[in-house]
Amino acid sequence: MGMPAQPNPGIRQVSEKLYLITLVPPIPGFADFISVWLYMGPPCFIVDVGPSVTVPQLVSALQQLNVLRIEYLFLTHIHIDHAGGAGEFLRFYPETPVIVHPEAIPHLVEPSRLWKGSLDVLGDIAKAYQPIQPVPEDRLMDVYACSFCPVEPILTPGHSAHHVSYRFEDILFAGEAGGVNLSAAAGQEYLRPATPPRFFLETFVQSLDRLLDRKMDFICYGHWGETESGRNLLEKHRNQLYLWSRIIGEEMDKWNQERFFSDCMNRLFSEDKRLSGFFTLDAATRKREEYFISNSIRGFGLFLKAAADNA
Repeated sequence: MGMPAQPNPGIRQVSEKLYLITLVPPIPGFADFISVWLYMGPPCFIVDVGPSVTVPQLVSALQQLNVLRIEYLFLTHIHIDHAGGAGEFLRFYPETPVIVHPEAIPHLVEPSRLWKGSLDVLGDIAKAYQPIQPVPEDRLMDVYACSFCPVEPILTPGHSAHHVSYRFEDILFAGEAGGVNLSAAAGQEYLRPATPPRFFLETFVQSLDRLLDRKMDFICYGHWGETESGRNLLEKHRNQLYLWSRIIGEEMDKWNQERFFSDCMNRLFSEDKRLSGFFTLDAATRKREEYFISNSIRGFGLFLKAAADNA
């Protein structure tokens, strides 16, 4: 398995069988951001795979842990930073079935539209993640046809239409259904929405309610790390979504003005205490977060504008 030199993957054992593998793409400020979750089994599975550019890091981590076989790769959704490396990963673990929402399967078999959409939304970030390689169709499995698998899929659209969270025993793999939780990286609370266009507030909230119904406290996030206060954080995030909707709604008269995004961001930092940890992050990470917060503000703005236009 010849691979180019890559940064050493971050491997942290969270519990007896659960590991957090942190992948670091070659982008300033993108450390402590992309989580791949490994459960050593049985069954031995991973949740999400990261982008193509970090697949060598992931394979290196699995080799360090003497993982010879992955029984399942579960994808929470098919955004490039979660699923973009699936095709490349199968070069190293070709027998692994890839479990995903059925409507996402065609986009992984023929990823040209997915790649174009990534370029349109993320630009140079997508280029740094590297192109999405196709996944062989015979390796893809409809998440709802896996009745033999002990992992429970939970449909959680909101961040994306095809988003699926997964429950295994007392662990909830939430992807981005519970937002982005960087509290561990910030050293204090930092929880933000992940609401790019197209965003539908009530759909996102319904997904949160579905997770809350499971009454689970141990949550593994796609971005980044884990928490043992899962229900509390899901409730906080639910309230946060409504807070952002109110604040951004009050700024919508500036929608076509240059100051709209800066005014919204200033108010969010001032009024949303869930964002307090932002100011402890290093400068490159703050720049990354400002970019994604702007994306989320745009998602809220388009949602609110459509609601007003249809009123």
